[in-house]
Amino acid sequence: MTARTDASSRAVLDKAARENFPVAPFFLPAAWRNDLMAVYGCARLVDDAGDGDLPPGRGDAALLSVPGDAADDRLALLDAIERDLLRAFDGAGGTDGGPRHPLVRALRPTVLRHRLDPGPFLALIEANRQDQRTTRYATWDDLLAYCDLSANPVGRLVLAITGTTSPERLRRSDEICTALQIAEHLQDVAEDLARGRIYLPAEDMERFGVTEADLARPTGSRAVRDLVRFEADRARALLDAGAPLVGSVRGRLRLLLAGFVAGGRAALAALEDADHDPLPGPPRASRARLVREAAAALRGPRR
Repeated sequence: MTARTDASSRAVLDKAARENFPVAPFFLPAAWRNDLMAVYGCARLVDDAGDGDLPPGRGDAALLSVPGDAADDRLALLDAIERDLLRAFDGAGGTDGGPRHPLVRALRPTVLRHRLDPGPFLALIEANRQDQRTTRYATWDDLLAYCDLSANPVGRLVLAITGTTSPERLRRSDEICTALQIAEHLQDVAEDLARGRIYLPAEDMERFGVTEADLARPTGSRAVRDLVRFEADRARALLDAGAPLVGSVRGRLRLLLAGFVAGGRAALAALEDADHDPLPGPPRASRARLVREAAAALRGPRR
């Protein structure tokens, strides 16, 4: 790994600190932290490729054997990442020497240790492919289907790494992860629009009388704020439905899952504090609010 490649990979991993939820907090066992950061590194690499946020130049593209004339082609990069990820799941380590990208190489020990399935990673890649061809969502159900690809695989991987997978936990995890994704979309309405994407269902925009031009303004109209409040209430309902996941586990994992729920609730509270207007910039929760929400999640009913 060159110094430049090493710096690029560190930059991807450093984004963990800016997520709405704790990725690999200090109180977890070191082995879990390492595995969760390995998963996060690959998931973030996929998202950055899909968003066009990989560093300029041929660094990542060259590592993934993407031809120079396709180095800025997002679909070509996603295809190359998919091929590299599948090398991490090859029992023989790959006929051509295993994964090439350092973030994918770092994932391979986690794959082997927990016998992970490639399905969740392939879903994340497909979500980013979908972002290249689908920039609007007609209905709430369409958005939920997208979240099933873009968000839910992360929670499923957390359960797999911690050895706590069960049908009920998977269902609760999906509810939490979908809620986290929707909360993030609500925070980032202006940023997403700048990328040419809208994650507010068109049927709801029509119901509240909101146009795309309304979303491009410096501040949100009352109709925009009412729409964002409506979607935030839906996300909060999903969080509440998934919250019993916290009480279904014990120990430090319980703290981690409480942090996930708290991250979503704190993000929604920050939106509420901004009168549900994300257009001036993404409303962000304070650390104090996150701690209070985590404590509340831990006090929730046990199951």
